[in-house]
Amino acid sequence: MSVWIAIGLTAVGCYLVKLLGLSVPAGLLERPLVRRLAVLLPVALLAALTALQTFGGGPGELVVDARVAGVVAAAVAVLLRAPFLLVIGVAVVVTAAVRALG
Repeated sequence: MSVWIAIGLTAVGCYLVKLLGLSVPAGLLERPLVRRLAVLLPVALLAALTALQTFGGGPGELVVDARVAGVVAAAVAVLLRAPFLLVIGVAVVVTAAVRALG
């Protein structure tokens, strides 16, 4: 299969998924359960992505390295109600320090 055919099929698929989302009736979106799930879904996806990027190495591999220290430091900063940019800065500094030390 040509790369351009794959790109074209992917573009069409993305368009159809967007179109499907726009064709959902408004009454369905106003239900309390759907609204609750819509609020919680981005948080769950971000948490899963963070866990995967922090602990994932390869297929079936668990890696514990400097990234874990950065995430723990960021979690502590969040618990101390630090501003978002400071949380990111703390995570970066701690991760860099742990990598430099070992």
